[in-house]
Amino acid sequence: MMALATTYQVEEPPADLPTPLPEPAREDIRLEKVLAVLSEPLRLTIVQQLLTGAEDYDHTCGWFGLDRPKSTLTHHFKALREAGVITQRQYGLERRSRVRLDDLNTRFPGLIDLILDWTPAEHA
Repeated sequence: MMALATTYQVEEPPADLPTPLPEPAREDIRLEKVLAVLSEPLRLTIVQQLLTGAEDYDHTCGWFGLDRPKSTLTHHFKALREAGVITQRQYGLERRSRVRLDDLNTRFPGLIDLILDWTPAEHA
């Protein structure tokens, strides 16, 4: 199983974070929506990369190095945010993302471990 990036082991977020974009409250995150959004391998890859490779508190779409049109990536990140899997903040013209680790661990214990242990089909 992959280990969490050190940025997810920090107890307190930076003090100067912008307000998150609209997202469901912790108690409104629904398992069926989380599972549906994570059933798309690209989205699951995004979440796994955030959990394991994040050097900064949050990351832009370009950090992932995905060879997809920006509009496609925007759609995937929006779906993850609306399901409650990630939080996004606006930094000028950039949106940066971070997994809602505490919220997902509280709502669905063990889900993060499954994501960390996941291997894409072409690497299985």
